[in-house]
This record gives sequence, C-alpha cells and structure tokens, in this order.
Amino acid sequence: MSYSKFAVLAACAFVMVCGLATSSQAAKLDQIKARGFLRCGINGLLPGFSTPDDQGNFSGLDVDYCRALAAAVFGDATSAKFTPLTAKERFTALQSGEVDILSRNTTWILSRDASQGINFIGVTYYDGQGIMVKKELGIGSAKELDGATICINQGTTNELNLADFFRANGQKFTALTFEKPDEVVAAYAKGRCDAYTSDKSQLAAQRIKLPNQGDHVILPEVLSKEPLGPAVQHGDDQWFDIGKWVYYVLLNAEELGVTSKNVDEMRANSKNADVQRMLGAQGKLGEMLGLPADFGYQVIKQVGNYGEIFDRNLGPDTPIGLERGVNAQWNKGGLQYAPPMR
Repeated sequence: MSYSKFAVLAACAFVMVCGLATSSQAAKLDQIKARGFLRCGINGLLPGFSTPDDQGNFSGLDVDYCRALAAAVFGDATSAKFTPLTAKERFTALQSGEVDILSRNTTWILSRDASQGINFIGVTYYDGQGIMVKKELGIGSAKELDGATICINQGTTNELNLADFFRANGQKFTALTFEKPDEVVAAYAKGRCDAYTSDKSQLAAQRIKLPNQGDHVILPEVLSKEPLGPAVQHGDDQWFDIGKWVYYVLLNAEELGVTSKNVDEMRANSKNADVQRMLGAQGKLGEMLGLPADFGYQVIKQVGNYGEIFDRNLGPDTPIGLERGVNAQWNKGGLQYAPPMR
C-alpha cells in the first residue's frame, strides 16, 4: 500500500469519525427539541437555590439557570420541567438520561469530573463548607468541637471534608448522616447532634426553616472550597457548549449593564458591539451553537442577568440575606468572570 493510499484511507476514517461525532453531538439538543421541554434535575428543598411555592412552582438560583437554558433553546423560559433529586441519586439520574442537566448545588471536584461521566458547565456559586451550632453553646470556633456529634447530608463532599478538618486538627467527631437535607435540619433542631455541617450558603438557607433563626450561628471557619455548578453528561460537546454559553450570557450581560428591564433598548440602540453580538443583533453566535440568533436576548429578557438572579434568590433583601462576596463580578472584587462573546 502506497503512502498516498494510506493517507486517503486515514482521511476517510477521520471524516467518518468526525461525522459520527457531529451526529452524536447534535443528539441531545435534537432530543430536547423533539420532546418540547427541558428536563432539569434540582434539589427541590433548598431555599434560594430550588424550592417550591404553595402551588408547586419552583424558584431559586439553580432553577433560574435552567429557565435561562430553556429560554435559549425554545424562546420560552417556562419550557423547563423540574425533577427533585437527593444527593445520593442525582448523578445516576443524569447518567441515565432521566434529566438533561443537573442544576443541584453540586460541587465540582476531580473525581466527579473524571469518574462520574459528567462535565461541569461552570461555577454558578462559589461556596465553602461551614458548621452551624446553637448560640447557647457559646462556641466560637470549629476547633472547639472535639468529640461532637455532627449532622451531615449523605452522599456529599461534606463528609470527607469534615473528616479531613478534624483529622488535621487532632480532633474526633461522630457523624450522623441523613439522605435528605430536611432530615438533617430536623435532627439538628431536635438536638440529636451538636452541630450541622454543609456549604455555608446551604446553612444560611436551612437556618430560615428553624423556629428561631437568631439562636443559631455559623462558625467562621471555611473547611473547604465548594465551587457549585450545573453539569451535563460526557459525550455531547454541543450540549456542553450550549450550557456554558447560556451561563456566560448571564455573566456578560451583568458586566455590560444589560438587564431584563433595559434589554430591548440596549438591543435597539447600544453602540457596543459586544452587546449587539450577545443579543443577536450582529453576527451568527447562535447559529454556531445550534440555537436561534436571539438566544441571548431571550435569556436576559425572560430571566435576567446573573446579578438579578442572585439578588432575587439569595441577596441581602431575601430571607437568606447573602452578600455577593466572591460571587461578585471580577471587576468588582469577585471571581465571576465570563469569556467574551465574539
């Protein structure tokens, strides 16, 4: 066989592989469009991230990300349906295709990235693990909890982080684990454990379920890094790209001053080329992703930018009352930073 024939065969094989990859990559988006709605896996019990109202309608930061994704794909943010999942069952639901995307206060770590068959889209909330105790105990530091019984949500990174922290400080503890977050809160409220550990945002959210919020304090130590974000299955680069760039629309819109209230005016009159490309008035960014040209406009018009989402679900004027902190934009002292849309 001559080199030229080998080269031709290799090229043909490359084309075939690429063709198969392209077909595979388009499969998830095609499935979702054919179905007519997006299936999103959420916590469902965590205020500020995903929780239902009296009519069963979910709201929260994780929910709004899914609504933004639905707005991008269908032009309709209400085309997202939500499946509450426990920490234990969340990855199986994503891997099996029960949900199209997991948006469930999930920490991005190497072992999940490499062995769970999933890709993390980005960090929608930078967090860290903390410990909450009753104020009446007079404890001011996690280092005063030697020998304590601590309530933990089963199947989370919190279990390993807590063990690492106590080991590093030469302390012992007894873990009391529960599958559902509300079971953890109930056990802590009944005094079955001395302390409750979780991501600090989750502790702040769960504290509002306790009879007297002011009777509980979150200790100052940060036991770990907990970058929380949505995830999709491995193997579908197009769907992965769509998930990323919908999130980047939320961040870029805030940085560029585009909100749900001024998006129409900005699309019609802004002289900023970045704004025009993001909202689909210029270029073909939507086409590159397999989305409508105005996908960015639909996301902001129907759901708002990242700052709007944060403020209405977690911000200082909500019962949870969190400041932006490290979740502020990069140009305001935070870590939130999106690649440019061009």
